[in-house]
Amino acid sequence: MTRVRLPGPRFTTPRAVGILLVLAALTLVLAVLALGLGAVRTPPADVWQVLLGRGDDLTRQLVLELRAPRIVVALLTGAMFAASGAMMQGVIRNPLASPDLIGVGAGAGLAATLFLLAWPGAPAGGLPWAALAGAWGGFGLVLLLAREWSGSNSLHPVRLALVGVAVAAALGAAQQLVLVRAPDGLGAALSFLAGTVYGADSVRALRVLPWALVLLPAGILLSRTLDILNLGEDLATSLGTRVAAMRLLCLSVAVALAGAAVTGAGILGFVGLLAPHLARLLVGARHGRMLPVSMLLGALLVLAADTLGRALIPPIEVPAGIFTTLVGAPYFLYLLRRSA
Repeated sequence: MTRVRLPGPRFTTPRAVGILLVLAALTLVLAVLALGLGAVRTPPADVWQVLLGRGDDLTRQLVLELRAPRIVVALLTGAMFAASGAMMQGVIRNPLASPDLIGVGAGAGLAATLFLLAWPGAPAGGLPWAALAGAWGGFGLVLLLAREWSGSNSLHPVRLALVGVAVAAALGAAQQLVLVRAPDGLGAALSFLAGTVYGADSVRALRVLPWALVLLPAGILLSRTLDILNLGEDLATSLGTRVAAMRLLCLSVAVALAGAAVTGAGILGFVGLLAPHLARLLVGARHGRMLPVSMLLGALLVLAADTLGRALIPPIEVPAGIFTTLVGAPYFLYLLRRSA
């Protein structure tokens, strides 16, 4: 008698662990390479010497004080944008949800600009809170305008995306208007809001780090809740989930992730859209597997974009946001066409 062997599940935990290890190794290799790239190149052997606590003072200053904080900011903000996008797509159940597409990033950028303009001597820790308030403001405005108040009271994916793009453009224009009228020093200080980690120092890294250390694990802890919310309101309620409270909690973490990330690297276009979709292709839709893979993909994407921007035409530096947008915009248009 011949036994028929049924195909096993495509997405498994060992597969997810293997992909996580590969992505972590790629990120580590790219981070070491990035430490040596820039207007003044440092050979990999010298970079290793510095990492081992050796090397001359000039090389140590170049690697540890100028480039290392920039790499840390790129990794943290990439992971945070990716996690934010993945959680928003899970809660809203909309494949087009992304912090930069539904007003979260633009609201955070405008609020950060107004905060520093009104309070130039404010402590560094206050900026993420202002960005968080602006992120909620932008997100709330998009939800308000995109919701169909008659009938199903639902959020159509295309409507949400189009309203989000329009609101983000309006908030971005308001931010540019404020920057034009701002003192020269403040305008230069806020240049990173254009979507770059150029000039990121240890102060900026330490400003983002506490938020990442709290919010990224919080997102993973909410994985099971996100899976249940993905089943739909009726089924989630029948399983004993307080749907409204859990949605608010998950959205609060997602918006806070994006708001804090904006204070590190500005608005990096489409990272929050691309990384979760790539992660689903690799490990499936379960958030316990998808969220960590998405975070690593986002970190790797932003680090690769920043490294390419530094190495392409030195000493000129191309903002990382340009590369992420060049990759993400065609995919967004594809999703928009498919959703329509």
